[in-house]
Amino acid sequence: MTARGTAHRAAAAAPNVPPAPRWARLAAGAAVLSTIPSGLWRIAFGFGVPVGFSGATAAAYGAHQPGWGTVYCVALSALAEALAFLTLGLVRPWGLVAPRWIPLIGGRRVRPLAAIVPALLGSAVLTYVGTAALLGGWAHNLAEPDSPHGFAAVVMTLAYLPLVAWGPLLGAVALDYARRTLRRRR
Repeated sequence: MTARGTAHRAAAAAPNVPPAPRWARLAAGAAVLSTIPSGLWRIAFGFGVPVGFSGATAAAYGAHQPGWGTVYCVALSALAEALAFLTLGLVRPWGLVAPRWIPLIGGRRVRPLAAIVPALLGSAVLTYVGTAALLGGWAHNLAEPDSPHGFAAVVMTLAYLPLVAWGPLLGAVALDYARRTLRRRR
């Protein structure tokens, strides 16, 4: 295929969508960054760094670190960051036309609802979980005798607190993406 044919096909696949506003780009970046502190804390825990757990909890997790618990902590952190990274697709060109290197869908236009529905469902779940954690989940978990106390509890709370913002940020960016991609052509 010629370069001209490839360029023509890419131009035909690119939808006429206005660029994301600055606030949406910043919110998408903040959503990605919101998962980093908890991921780093979780990875440290996975590698056996003493993060404040004691008693049976420390014995149960400490006896298996590093090992499958380490793999689990690293994989969970990587999964959360990868999912948060998808938020950038709602404000970047690759959220409108899939990059060519992706098998089966590369170079094709992304159907707006294929991005909007999962993003809004994810936002709803993340917002619910974050709200539940704020309204008692953390306090309940930190009240357990084996849970981190004192400075370790403050560090854990500061690491997980940004996750509370992930759901609302994702929701705001998804609504902007919907506004831009689903608007009626005049």
